[in-house]
Amino acid sequence: MKNTEANHTVYPRAEYPRPQFVRKAWQCLNGEWEFQFDDAGVGEKEYWYQTEKRVPFSHKINVPFAFQSKLSGIGDPSFHDVVWYRRSFEVPADWKNKRIILHFGAVDYIAKVWVNGQLAAVHEGGHTPFQADITSLLREDGNTVVVRAEDFSRDVTLPRGKQYWREKSESIFYTRTTGIWQSVWLEPVSPAHLRKVMITPDIDRNEIRIRTFVEGYPASGDLKVQVTVTFGNDRIAEDQYSLRSSEQLRAIGLGDFTDHGQGRLWSPEHPNLYDVEFRLIQDGEVVDEVQSYFGMRKVSIEDGKLCLNNRPYFQRLVLDQGYFPEGILTAPTDEALKRDVELTKEMGFNGVRKHQKTEDPRFLYWCDRLGLLVWGEAANAYEYSEEYVRRFTREWQEIVERDYNHPSIVTWVPLNESWGVPNVQIDVRQQQHGLAMYHLTKSLDDTRPVVYNDGWEHMTTDLVTIHDYESRQEVLEQRYQTAESAVEAMPANRRIFVGGASYQGQPILVSEFGGIAFKKSEWDGWGYSGAENEEDFLIRLKAVVDPMFSSPVIQGYCYTQLTDVEQEINGLLTYDREPKAPLEAIRSIMMGR
Repeated sequence: MKNTEANHTVYPRAEYPRPQFVRKAWQCLNGEWEFQFDDAGVGEKEYWYQTEKRVPFSHKINVPFAFQSKLSGIGDPSFHDVVWYRRSFEVPADWKNKRIILHFGAVDYIAKVWVNGQLAAVHEGGHTPFQADITSLLREDGNTVVVRAEDFSRDVTLPRGKQYWREKSESIFYTRTTGIWQSVWLEPVSPAHLRKVMITPDIDRNEIRIRTFVEGYPASGDLKVQVTVTFGNDRIAEDQYSLRSSEQLRAIGLGDFTDHGQGRLWSPEHPNLYDVEFRLIQDGEVVDEVQSYFGMRKVSIEDGKLCLNNRPYFQRLVLDQGYFPEGILTAPTDEALKRDVELTKEMGFNGVRKHQKTEDPRFLYWCDRLGLLVWGEAANAYEYSEEYVRRFTREWQEIVERDYNHPSIVTWVPLNESWGVPNVQIDVRQQQHGLAMYHLTKSLDDTRPVVYNDGWEHMTTDLVTIHDYESRQEVLEQRYQTAESAVEAMPANRRIFVGGASYQGQPILVSEFGGIAFKKSEWDGWGYSGAENEEDFLIRLKAVVDPMFSSPVIQGYCYTQLTDVEQEINGLLTYDREPKAPLEAIRSIMMGR
């Protein structure tokens, strides 16, 4: 279909938005919504959320694309910090006697949601999902949902990632995203239903640990959970247990599983996934069914070696910022997310560091399915304040909770390059904030390494990660000959450790390097260093990558970066995902051949 305000194809983004917690019945609310800017901030005072007296909205917008993007049908990158959305919807007749849940994948930054003029939800945080039970607010003769989204375009203490606080993007900062930018949908559930499950694989004990969280407990009657695990066409395990609380832990052995044998470990080379079905049974009747999956894999540090599945594993990562020319933070299609994963693997990488963005769960699904490691990262603020601490701490907890089950995620990165904590070298409060994020993350997930502050200025950290955009091969080779020379170097004139901390034998990874700017046409963009042509580009690429493999201490790298983004042209691919050199040539270099 065509949008009347911007003459280009409109993508509906109608795939199921939450691939790790799937129910069969659902209704997509993406597509055309009414839309209005509220620069004067009068919408609430004038009751724009009321349904009886509808205030006319002057625009149409294609949800889930932000108004700044071309795919929204508006394409206005200027400051508009308060925006409103409205659409009508019908609840299917066969959902009668169910609780109706309204879901939002992500709304940047504060969202207020009304259904039929009644406040249904308020959520703060631009990258995490929220939901509301709207059953009591529904009407039989049609329903209206209204969303007010408020962003803070100029606030540098806001967890914002690469979204620039000035109107025109420049350098490493890009066009902002305001409002709805991930899918909106409805689903019906029974009064007693599964709220979430957390699945922890244990390859050493050949089992999975499952924590079930049930909404509506205690319910009348007997509640049981039934779990069925399959691999392909093979039924591997079944279990059924009674619930004694709203949160319950259960361990299930996998009799088929061995470290060698049938080879069902998950890795980038062999992305084996088990399917698991959960049924909630009340008085003998199935009242909820959810499909999910998991991978049997382990991330650990053994004698200073970073291991995957109990074996040292060299991580070849690429920095992936997750921006798209017409959708900004929102991919135009699910196929576009999948293609980014495929291109990454075709260039020889086994993972990505998802940079300054908590990505759409559909991307993580394709990483799980196709086999790609992911470092999970937050969108950071740029400056420190007590309000930043409050905002960030809450959103980071929601990020870890949302993505806990994905086997592809192997490292957590709450902070990057001292963003949000710019004086961490000398400011004790900022040092303690970094320590708090480290320990908070470990308290939520003790199965993955946590990086204190990716790039430099570490304190307590599981991995020592260094950002180094040196372009001279001989300097890199000398710098990374020993652990001591690596941690004593000061790339970007930053110390690797602060606050009295020192190197304790952790694995060392160069988690940003390269950044070679190159366009096949005139060189007119921004980058860390520049190449004149394709041949020069490959020579320079090899010069910075080879020292990563020749170093006796480096255990992985993350090359900057996967694609160009707006004016930043140091991608291996253009912004439109066209390779700047033959994929096989890039692959050969990235694999150390």
